[in-house]
Amino acid sequence: MIEYAKTWLEMKLDRRAVTALEYGLIAGVIVATIAVGFSLLANNLSTKFSGIGGSL
Repeated sequence: MIEYAKTWLEMKLDRRAVTALEYGLIAGVIVATIAVGFSLLANNLSTKFSGIGGSL
């Protein structure tokens, strides 16, 4: 029982998993932002090139 309590206390004080989770969430938000921005930029560029091609 004492080993169980000791292990539980060690795990409770360990913050490495929380930090890794935070970094994972930050990376996910950055990737999602880049994907949305690229999608919007790609649609805009496609419209511009179509306009240029039509005027030629």
